[in-house]
Amino acid sequence: MMVDVPTKDGIADSRLVVPDGGPHPGVLLFEDAFGLRPRLYEMADRIAAQGYAVLAPNILYRGGPCPQFDMADMRDPERRGALFGKIMPFIQQLDTAAITADTESYLDFFAAQPGVSPEPVVVVGYCMGGTNALRAIEAHPSRIKAVATFHAGRLATDEPDSPHLRVGNITGEAYFAHADQDHAMTAEQIKVFEAALDEAGVTYRSEVYEGAPHGFTMSDTAAYNEAAEKRHWENLFALLERTRS
Repeated sequence: MMVDVPTKDGIADSRLVVPDGGPHPGVLLFEDAFGLRPRLYEMADRIAAQGYAVLAPNILYRGGPCPQFDMADMRDPERRGALFGKIMPFIQQLDTAAITADTESYLDFFAAQPGVSPEPVVVVGYCMGGTNALRAIEAHPSRIKAVATFHAGRLATDEPDSPHLRVGNITGEAYFAHADQDHAMTAEQIKVFEAALDEAGVTYRSEVYEGAPHGFTMSDTAAYNEAAEKRHWENLFALLERTRS
């Protein structure tokens, strides 16, 4: 069902899925750049079917409630550029301070729902949602016990608030799946990122899915790669099972 999550900057329309019974361990699901839509609902339902409560907030809520974008524009070369031009300002608004504050609101709301365990959650993110999932666990390590990101970009940059600079805050387990030949997360950036994780002593796995393009999990885009999506589910569910209390 759709729910409204109050934040310091407004209302995040969100998808909440809680199986019968419980309490169930929680999974916070962060969308890719194209926002909450049926594909993300399918993914939330699939995770919930394994016995988890799932909250998928519209992390781009500052740009308005979902659906914010017409996915048909992704299939039209003439309209694709305009779509990205519309999306980017919303993404740029979501800086480290904003996602830190928003995540606190998401966690508070989630913990108050019937059927949801009070234990720390796992955060999962795709594309820019993966970048923000990493920022979330770095900001709230006592409330988020593990993180998984898939085709996340810009995890290691020259910016002063680059996510790789704060990985030492992570106390739980982490899994990172990178797209092959990804301009948003190059081989050199992966090397820098993994070096930071090693230096900080983080328990993690970092893998490149060879032959998989950026966005490989999203079946409603041209980037979808069936084999990589299957591998992603296997690794995600393995992480959830390892960290389940």
